[in-house]
Amino acid sequence: MIRSERGQNGRAEAEALAIKALMHLVGDPDALGQFLAETGLSPETIREAASDPAFLLAVLDFILADESRLMAFAAHEALDPAVIGKAANRLRPAGHDGLREG
Repeated sequence: MIRSERGQNGRAEAEALAIKALMHLVGDPDALGQFLAETGLSPETIREAASDPAFLLAVLDFILADESRLMAFAAHEALDPAVIGKAANRLRPAGHDGLREG
């Protein structure tokens, strides 16, 4: 699915995968509630936030943070879980390692 390692095509595919991940979260009220609590968003603000690349990265990072959630999403999309990590890395700003400060 994510063919290009670099460039706009790879980024667009990573964003598309993040949108699929978001839709997967919407189908799991518990996971969606946890995601909203962690991001500080509400159901009303998710649509607007979905156009922000940082939000899309947050969706993938949330999926990646829990192995059972990762495996469920990967199985749902018939993907190798590593593809999801690669997609997150394509959305991650240069020089950002994905670790949260704090």
